[in-house]
Amino acid sequence: MTEKTQQFASDNYSGICPEALETLLQANHHHELAYGEDRWTAKVCDRLRELFEIDCDVFFVFNGTAANSLSLASLCQSYHSIICHEMAHVETDECGAPEFFSNGSKILVSSGNNGKLTPESIERLVQKRSDVHYPKPKAISLTQSTEVGTVYSREELLDIRNMADKYSLKLHMDGARFTNALVHLKVKPKEISWQCGIDILCLGGTKNGLAVGEAILIFNKAMAEDFEYRCKQAGQLASKMRFLSAPWLGLMENDVWLKNARNANDRARDLARQLQEIPQVSVMFPVEANAVFVEMPQPVIKALHDRGWRFYTFIGEGGVRLMCSWDTRLETVNAFISDLKDVL
Repeated sequence: MTEKTQQFASDNYSGICPEALETLLQANHHHELAYGEDRWTAKVCDRLRELFEIDCDVFFVFNGTAANSLSLASLCQSYHSIICHEMAHVETDECGAPEFFSNGSKILVSSGNNGKLTPESIERLVQKRSDVHYPKPKAISLTQSTEVGTVYSREELLDIRNMADKYSLKLHMDGARFTNALVHLKVKPKEISWQCGIDILCLGGTKNGLAVGEAILIFNKAMAEDFEYRCKQAGQLASKMRFLSAPWLGLMENDVWLKNARNANDRARDLARQLQEIPQVSVMFPVEANAVFVEMPQPVIKALHDRGWRFYTFIGEGGVRLMCSWDTRLETVNAFISDLKDVL
């Protein structure tokens, strides 16, 4: 097995980008106030408000599971339910954390093409039952980009918001790869967040060049009441908060966050384009962000693993997920394709 310097298993494999690392080091030069009272955290919060063009409340937590779970818990009581796609991260990969932090709110799942919810699928779940014996639908959780690498358009989001308004539902967005969607759609951050009626956005940083940490943007400020207490109780209030927040400044200045996401998306398109030229493999979903899903024969998967390539195969027999990162190089894409052709 040959050790690879870059992999396609996850965008969590990548390191911290230089700009984020530089601001992290700058934040280490002097003593600062603790628990988010420092100047770095204040500056980053203001910068996020500028970028999203709205006066929102901003909170920083250690990871996406905490961001999603605490956000959904703030929208729901224990007798409520949360509607999401059956492949959503909050359903499949968070170990019941949304239910735990909401004291038992039930997750209701729906199918949908290309990993997306539709207004119709949401309405079917809402109308399924309305008696007191069934958990009352209260929130919708959308993943942007989706778990299969597709992107909700602005029009799709507005249609879902209209359906949410019809039934008085709140909208949460799991934006672990929000920036990849932003780059794909070529829009401003506000255009696919609060202007589409998103109440809370969990903005991903880890997958776009940070070492650790996600930002929670609460656009409906009434929903932010006591949210800091949720963070504290859940062990998500960093005492040296500047080390969570300061790297965001390096990411946001000079549009580094967009540059990082653009590289990941571009390498995914490069990878998909070359894969589509190989008859023995087939691309499973539209490639709109930084993920490529393909089907390939099991012996080929094993042979690639034997050559040191790491990637996930959690989507069924022969299904492979290939993730590109902010720092994925074209040479890495070409090397993978070369090995794939060789084992074929």
